[in-house]
Amino acid sequence: MSRVSVIIPAYNAMAYLPETMASVLNQNFTDFEAIVVNDGSSDETEQWVSQISDPRVKLVSQANQGLSGARNTGIKHAQGEFITFIDGDDFWEPTKLEKQVQYLAANPKAGLVYTWVAYVNERGKSTGRIVKNNAEGDVWQQLTERNIIECGSVAMIRRECFETVGVFDRDIDAAQDWDMWLRIAARYQFLLVREPLVFYRQHANNKSKNYAKVLEDLRTIIERAFQAAPFELLYLRNRSYGNVNLVVAWKCLQSSNKDYKQASYFRSQALKHCPQLCFSKEYIRLSLAIAVMQLFGANRYKKFLSLMYAVRRISSFGAAKS
Repeated sequence: MSRVSVIIPAYNAMAYLPETMASVLNQNFTDFEAIVVNDGSSDETEQWVSQISDPRVKLVSQANQGLSGARNTGIKHAQGEFITFIDGDDFWEPTKLEKQVQYLAANPKAGLVYTWVAYVNERGKSTGRIVKNNAEGDVWQQLTERNIIECGSVAMIRRECFETVGVFDRDIDAAQDWDMWLRIAARYQFLLVREPLVFYRQHANNKSKNYAKVLEDLRTIIERAFQAAPFELLYLRNRSYGNVNLVVAWKCLQSSNKDYKQASYFRSQALKHCPQLCFSKEYIRLSLAIAVMQLFGANRYKKFLSLMYAVRRISSFGAAKS
């Protein structure tokens, strides 16, 4: 029986899956199984995975059930004491599993360990953005404000957590991760490895977003999270609603049509829920992005982002040298 189960949901994933799989198989920590859940792919995913000779790799094929359904299938087949997920377009540093296993093994009461995240573009090249959250221990309050774990390829979870809180909710299409982390955080401590061990690939969204459905899912998550919350913490709910509107506003800007008008609408909704957000870094960054988009258009907005990320890389390099 392997110590760790790595679950890889794959739906028409061949554009990036070989790079993802290579980052898993090249981990310094080797006591793991890699379960690829072929979620009804119509490309060569099943054939490609079935030809991998490494005995740690297991293939499970099913009719399409979506990301949550694929993850749940992986959990059902997992044998490891610890479970982690990686999406079929992300990739890891070689020390990712090793360091997370060390943290969980040394802290038996903790349920989850996460890491910092480095953003890459569609070609796998660094954008210069590294997300460095610092919350650990009892993180439920911080999690109600926003998803500090950033993407689904980050967390390693103690197997018993799923036995306690259940599996992923297939009725939620948006932010299934956030819903799961909130349920775990209500019962378990979180740990943090302060290194960017996960590379999160950003894509332009080529489909129009059903923002109403996204907000409906986020509302479901928020109401579920606060259902059993003590009275003195209910004030956080409005801040949570404000922050999810900021999240959706960013999705408007990151979509293929770069809809800054919709982004402006959701930004205003955020302030209706929580006026104090106007002083937050996220609100200021969003407002700057909307202004650049409105004044200069999508192409110059992309150049603006590239410039900002370049400045950030230079600043980080300078700080590291000093």
